[in-house]
Amino acid sequence: MSETSFIKKCIREEMEAFEPFFKARLKTKIPLLDIITTYLLRRKGKQMRPMLVFLSAKLNGTVCESTYVAASLIEILHTATLIHDDVVDETYQRRGFFSINALWKSKIAVLVGDYFLSKGLLTALDANETGILKIVSEAVREMSEGELLQIEKSRKLNITEEIYFEVIGKKTASLLASCTAAGAHSVKADEETIAKMKEFGQNLGIAFQIRDDLFDFEQSGLIGKPTGNDIKEKKLTLPLIYVLNQSNPGEKRQLLSTIRKHHRNDKKVQEIIKTVIDKGGMEYAREKMNDYANRAKDILNQYPESDVRKAMEMLVDYTINRKK
Repeated sequence: MSETSFIKKCIREEMEAFEPFFKARLKTKIPLLDIITTYLLRRKGKQMRPMLVFLSAKLNGTVCESTYVAASLIEILHTATLIHDDVVDETYQRRGFFSINALWKSKIAVLVGDYFLSKGLLTALDANETGILKIVSEAVREMSEGELLQIEKSRKLNITEEIYFEVIGKKTASLLASCTAAGAHSVKADEETIAKMKEFGQNLGIAFQIRDDLFDFEQSGLIGKPTGNDIKEKKLTLPLIYVLNQSNPGEKRQLLSTIRKHHRNDKKVQEIIKTVIDKGGMEYAREKMNDYANRAKDILNQYPESDVRKAMEMLVDYTINRKK
């Protein structure tokens, strides 16, 4: 049985019951909203976040209605942030589907994102789950802070390794940390256990983002060349930051100048990628990714052996070994 099959098997009943529970939270009498919501539900991804909520809940207790509320709240708010991100980034495709702003323009996309935010808040408040709402609201705040910090530093191309980890800790890892913390909270785990599960999600999220960053430097597609998309957007990720730190002042100036002036030039981008590979940027990033993955597993090792623990260990492995 594959990793993903085993993980899904452990929470199959919960995920099957989650589907109608989640859809019911998004019911509306506004025809346009109903059409857009139906479209969004059809293009759902791997549902990693609700899966994490249920796995964390089962690891620490018995899944209950609070767990479904937590999973719904996180999935609704995550969807809202994706809709707003597509508007901010002027992205017109996501997961092979047209984005909401591509089909219905930015004004409607922003309003739909706002609607999802309000539905997420009401999902928690109607169920009197203020503890879960606090956990997730803190994550949304951190995601916004991380995005703004990245924009601020990217303009000057002065992202250090310390700032990089602060950005991805807020922008990516905070939401996964809220999944595992909310899952534990939903089954009445104590504060120490909730904090421990939050730390697990944080480590998993950082490993997840480093894996994403590595894709930029790996061969992909029919042409067999790395995409270099992050470089084209002038994003400094860990492999590149490491090489900049290892370069002498002249080499560093040259690299930054190329990124600043020639980030749209495919040939120049491929030259930067080759430099990063040759100078060990990818190996360094992989070491860091594995370090955070091992930190996540160390937390799981504090629990007795079970299928759920095994599934979560497999999820960590899948995160760092995935091909897309």
